[in-house]
Amino acid sequence: MTETIAGISIPDTALVREITEYVREHESDLLFHHSRRVFLFGALMGQKRGLRVDAELLYAGAMFHDLGLTEPFRTSSLRFEVDSANAARAFLTARGVDSEAAQRVWTGIALHTTPGVPEFMEPEVALVTAGVETDVLGIWYHELTLEQREAVTAWHPRPDFKNQIITAFAAGNAHRPESTFGNVNADVLAHCVPGFVRGDFVSVIRESPWGE
Repeated sequence: MTETIAGISIPDTALVREITEYVREHESDLLFHHSRRVFLFGALMGQKRGLRVDAELLYAGAMFHDLGLTEPFRTSSLRFEVDSANAARAFLTARGVDSEAAQRVWTGIALHTTPGVPEFMEPEVALVTAGVETDVLGIWYHELTLEQREAVTAWHPRPDFKNQIITAFAAGNAHRPESTFGNVNADVLAHCVPGFVRGDFVSVIRESPWGE
């Protein structure tokens, strides 16, 4: 049976059901509800922007985008976004999704914390970021109606979300501080990890082995 939330239908397909089951099993309530909101807010922003989107692929990107923050990836030195993207691509290709479509999902997840780029790419890429920007940062909050926001959060509530998501970002990145160089996760570690020193782009240039 199709779920419809704030006028957005969750695709009623075998692939979407498998994605939901997998992410529900492997993520906390915090990340699961956040990921569902990212899909819904991203789809709503797609409607507002007049974009035609493959809802299955958008759902895959939204649902997997934070998987790299979870316990199985706590020994990885990759950016958590890349761990999430790799997991999504492997999941999709194992279920017969063609490589181009799986790569689009990979790109949407890998770039979801890189502002200023995804919005110019394919809708399935752009709207994962739009959903994240709406739910985490509130950037597109006023682009949605009160009724839309309330409908989404009634199904997928956000109790103490601001503090909890910052804690989740910190826990998922504290063991790989070098991976935060040049991206938003350096801000998280600066706030949450005592003694963290962020990488400095200018210092890297000046200290490179080139004589001039």
